[in-house]
Amino acid sequence: MDKKLLILAGPTGVGKTNLSIKIAKHLNGEIISADSMQIYKYMDIGSAKIKKEEMDGIKHHLIDVCEPDEIFNVSIYVDLAKNAINEIISKNKLPIIVGGTGLYIRSLIYDQKHCTSGEDKNHRDYLYSLAKQKGNQYVHELLRKIDNESYKNIHYNNLKRVVRALEVYHITGKPFSSFKQDNKPIFDFKYYILNLDREKLYKNINDRVDVMIKNGLIDEVKNLRKKGYTKEMQSMQGIGYKEVFDYLDGIVTKNEMIEKIKQNSRNYSKRQITWFKKENNSIFISKDNMNELEILKYIIDDFNRS
Repeated sequence: MDKKLLILAGPTGVGKTNLSIKIAKHLNGEIISADSMQIYKYMDIGSAKIKKEEMDGIKHHLIDVCEPDEIFNVSIYVDLAKNAINEIISKNKLPIIVGGTGLYIRSLIYDQKHCTSGEDKNHRDYLYSLAKQKGNQYVHELLRKIDNESYKNIHYNNLKRVVRALEVYHITGKPFSSFKQDNKPIFDFKYYILNLDREKLYKNINDRVDVMIKNGLIDEVKNLRKKGYTKEMQSMQGIGYKEVFDYLDGIVTKNEMIEKIKQNSRNYSKRQITWFKKENNSIFISKDNMNELEILKYIIDDFNRS
């Protein structure tokens, strides 16, 4: 089998998981997660991590691959994903990339070069502290002066990415944007992106947050704190975790926390859709026009024709 991939992406709450299992069963595939939060151990509820029984016998890769206090970046993801692809192909199975972290997917299929300059924890902590005191937009403005391209491409609420761009410049003296390049794809792939009417998508997101709270998200974060993980860590910047930490610290009420998680999740889905609309060689599939069975049939038929 050639190095051919099937990619299933889309915003949070659109319903990728169930469909991906059905695709994997029909096409003899294994799934490689492209989710920047599901890589972390012990962070199951807030990341909407798939349960073992939901996998229905389909092997999943790149879930629970690092501790919450470990630094993880896109370059590490690409290396791990390439290894997983080779392993799956060696078994004459189809690698299926599934997730909503568009940067991971793009970097994998185009083998984009990213900065591996190392880290400066003190400077990073200083920037997070600055953001806490003066706001995300203040730190984002610092980026404009040294790397206008990254300033324009990274939203100020994506604090982790803003801080990383500033940290890279601090270490290397070079703009973060200079470490990226667009290449020809290194894989043969079919790229399917699910979308849904915004009102329906937002309802899905709000309902999912309510389920997370009901399923014990607050206790999950309490347990992470007991294990020694703190809200300053990279992993805890994820939506659903930073807000619960603020609640536990008495900064917001429980209702404010829930509404903040919902709002941040909706905003994130909007940014995901904007990202995916820029992807070349992709096929947008509206769940408003087809039911899941019709989408499944379409993807399988289209993939088999390619």
